[in-house]
Amino acid sequence: MYLTRLSLTDFRAFARLDMEVPRRILLLVGDNAQGKTSLLEAVYYLATFTSLHAQSDRQLIHFLAAQEALAVGRITAEFQRGGRGHRLEVRLILENSNGSARLRREILVDGIKRTAQEAVGFFNAVIFLPQMTRVADGSPEERRRYLNLLLSQAHPGYAQALSEYQQVLTQRNALLKQLGERGGDNSQLDYWDGLLVERGATLIFARNTAISEMERLAAQFHGRLTRQQEVLRIFYQPAYDPLEPPAGQYSLPLMASADRSRFSREDLRRGFQEKLAAVRGEEIARGVTTIGPHRDEVRFVSNGVDLGSFGSRGQVRTLLLSLKLAEVAWLKEKTGEWPVLLLDEILAELDMQRRADLLEALGEGEQSLMTTTDLNLFDPAFIQNASVWRVRQGVVSSEG
Repeated sequence: MYLTRLSLTDFRAFARLDMEVPRRILLLVGDNAQGKTSLLEAVYYLATFTSLHAQSDRQLIHFLAAQEALAVGRITAEFQRGGRGHRLEVRLILENSNGSARLRREILVDGIKRTAQEAVGFFNAVIFLPQMTRVADGSPEERRRYLNLLLSQAHPGYAQALSEYQQVLTQRNALLKQLGERGGDNSQLDYWDGLLVERGATLIFARNTAISEMERLAAQFHGRLTRQQEVLRIFYQPAYDPLEPPAGQYSLPLMASADRSRFSREDLRRGFQEKLAAVRGEEIARGVTTIGPHRDEVRFVSNGVDLGSFGSRGQVRTLLLSLKLAEVAWLKEKTGEWPVLLLDEILAELDMQRRADLLEALGEGEQSLMTTTDLNLFDPAFIQNASVWRVRQGVVSSEG
């Protein structure tokens, strides 16, 4: 899979951009705050329909256009997938009227309107941004979001199940709070429990499989980037765990290996249902759903060290590089297509050897877009085999 053309209208710093995208490696060079990251953000938005920077889609619209009564931010991409050409377009339509603003989004896949849940996975991309260190050392919510964005691209129905799970969770929590404060018939929860476990089992089953597969791939890349000096492990800690703890032990320890692959989706659904029934009284008292994939946790451990708590800056950055390269390989395994790889200021904090290892690994994909403020970070031979474009104040131009 690879982009052939990208067009932006009133998106972030770009009032207007229309560019053909080189097939292999594109280096976007420019000072800070010129639009390099915004360009990568636009490409990633086509894969996930969410921004890793903006609090809301409204912030994606060019700030001058957003002052008008009607503003339309647009991302349009033409790309090749499976030997066929496709077109994907997103329109962010902002209407300002009587002091209020209303935003709606339209997604067109080959000219046909789709919902985000229907369109996700049609185009695949993997992105690295400097602030992604939060995946390792941030809150569990950051790691769940990381998993959700990855799985939505590869598993049909995951995005829909996730959206429905969150809606059901909101309704169930409201009912729990009402029952705890005012009392009532607890059997009212039966309906919401059924919906929650149905969607939740889909999420847990996909995460069980994906984390095991990602660990295998990430460990390989991590070994290469550390010259086989470190061994990476990924530990999944589901809030509902189908594994029974050993006798006399309340829960599995953090570093314990656990094989949950033998559990089918139906096993997970049935077990989740039973667990909800067992903790119903506690949840009514607390007014909140205490178990389920919305409380899952993932930890990254290298040579026995939890990188999120004790990893150095360099170790965390190497972990993220390993994860991103593993994502590329995993999506290729799942979809049969190489995703587009988006790397923002990736080499700034790597030593010479890890830069060389990373640049060598990039040759395994089909298309990479990279940003930098300093071309001297790249080996001359690598630059010679890449397309170098300059970004200045929202304008992109070829260096030659």
